[in-house]
Formats: sequence, structure tokens, C-alpha cells
Amino acid sequence: MHYAVGAPLPPPRGQASGPGASMHWTPHPGGHTPAGPTPGGQHPPASPPAPSSPPQAPAAPPPPAQQPAPAAGQGWHGPAPQQAPPTPHSTDITGHVPLPPGAPVPLPSPPTDTAAPDAGQAAVAVLLIGPAGAGKTSVARHWADTRRVPTAHISLDDVREWVRSGFADPQSGWNDRSEAQYRLARRTCGFAARNFLANGISCILDDAVFPDRPVVGLGGWKRHVGPGLLPIVLLPGLEIVLERNARRSGNRRLSDEEVARIHGRMAGWYGSGLPIIDNSQHDVATTVRVLDDVVARSIASPPNW
Repeated sequence: MHYAVGAPLPPPRGQASGPGASMHWTPHPGGHTPAGPTPGGQHPPASPPAPSSPPQAPAAPPPPAQQPAPAAGQGWHGPAPQQAPPTPHSTDITGHVPLPPGAPVPLPSPPTDTAAPDAGQAAVAVLLIGPAGAGKTSVARHWADTRRVPTAHISLDDVREWVRSGFADPQSGWNDRSEAQYRLARRTCGFAARNFLANGISCILDDAVFPDRPVVGLGGWKRHVGPGLLPIVLLPGLEIVLERNARRSGNRRLSDEEVARIHGRMAGWYGSGLPIIDNSQHDVATTVRVLDDVVARSIASPPNW
């Protein structure tokens, strides 16, 4: 690189740069700063000696202060920079709030008195089972909205539809890919429920679990969430299910034949020991009140499943 005029400026006082950055630059004791090398690498001739003057006793220099040794590759001889004290750990900063790990949800503790527990304040995980068109999503969302404690609604269909490219729609034919995506969605919902419960947030999940597939259905949910999950069946009459399904759109709307087939399989829950809510004549708010009562009884006497 060619400079327009003269040689580059010498480094600022107390700093070093360029090829000699590893050398320490110290002021000359006599007050003169030795000239650095010229760009060509040659040292300039020494300056002529100053005219002689009467000898004077040199002033005693002040005792040097004890300074820390400079780090390698630096020419700074001043005091070491002061570092700011570490900031104390605070849980008010986003990203620094410790979260307990999710664990299998245990069975509810037995009540300490004979009165029924308040389901509106209990920390629970509920699995709402029912056919397409039973109103599971509406009831679960309203139940989570109106509770007096933090509650999350975890929709299996919503999680399953996280898959955008390569989504396996069972309406196009039930196959290994659609089965795998359903199982993956159930496992993801189970992990979410465990984490919510571990952090003091109740949850309600909804799924069309068939009684004739206990290993994949309730067995899978029990493995993913834990034995404390409370399964409750929502099963209105067939004509109500057909009417509600007709108001659906997209891939969540099934054919009448498929709805009737699923509803017939769901009838197998009768006699299973699980609590069943027939909401054929109930609106959403009334169904939620019935659900609160069923959850309270399930906490007091968990179903054997």
C-alpha cells in the first residue's frame, strides 16, 4: 500500500500496532521519545548531542507503583481495567426462569375431608373422549377459559395439523403414514400436558379414542401423560353428531357414513367404567358445568382404567 505523504503515524502513546505489536513501548527516561524505524526498515541517524551545560543533580524519580504485569502482546502499563461486578441471578429476566421438568402425572391425592373437592381450583389433566361432532373442542376450550386456575387446552387435531408438507389425511385413506402422524401428535400432546402440570398449569386434551383399541388409545395416553390423567367420555346421540359434523368444513368434516361408524364404535365405552356425559340436550356452558362435577368425582375416586 502506498501512502500519499510520509510515513504512517506512530502508534498513540501507551499502545502498539503493526508488526511490532508484541513489543512494549515505554517513554524514554530522559524525556525524549526514540524515533521508530523508517518505512524502509533503516533507523534514522542519531540526533546531535545537546550543548553542554553545567551539571545538575538529577531529581530523584518517584518510587514506581506496583502494577500488574502486562498481558502478552499488549503494551499497556497502566492499571488493569476494572470489571463490573457480576449481575446477581434474577428470575425476572426472560429465559432465566427455571422450569421443573415434566414427569408422569401421578394419581390425584385423596381428599382430606368427606366434601367433594373443588374441581374449579384443582390442578388436573383431563382427557375428553368423543366422536367427531361431539363438541369436544368447544367444551374443552370453554372449560379451560372459565376455570379459576391456569388451564391449557391441548387439541390433538391442532397438533396433528402442525405437519404442513407431507400431511397424511386419514380421509384419503388410513395408512402407516397417517397412523404414525397420529401417534406422534399424541405423544407430543402428552409431553406438553406433563410439562404444563409440572409448572402448575392444568390441561384438557381431546381425542377420539376408541374402546376397541386399548393399547393405542387409553394405553398410549397413560404412557405419555401418566396414571393421573382423568379420561371422560362426551357422547351425544347420533343425530346430534351428524348435525354438528355437517356444520364443519375442511378436512375435519367427515362423511355421514364415517361419522355413524365412529359413533357406533364409541358406544363401546358404555359399561367400561369411565364417566360418560350425554350432552345431546346441553349447550356448551351447561356441558362445562356437568364436566366440572364429573372431574370433582373423578378426583375423589379416580376411574380404574
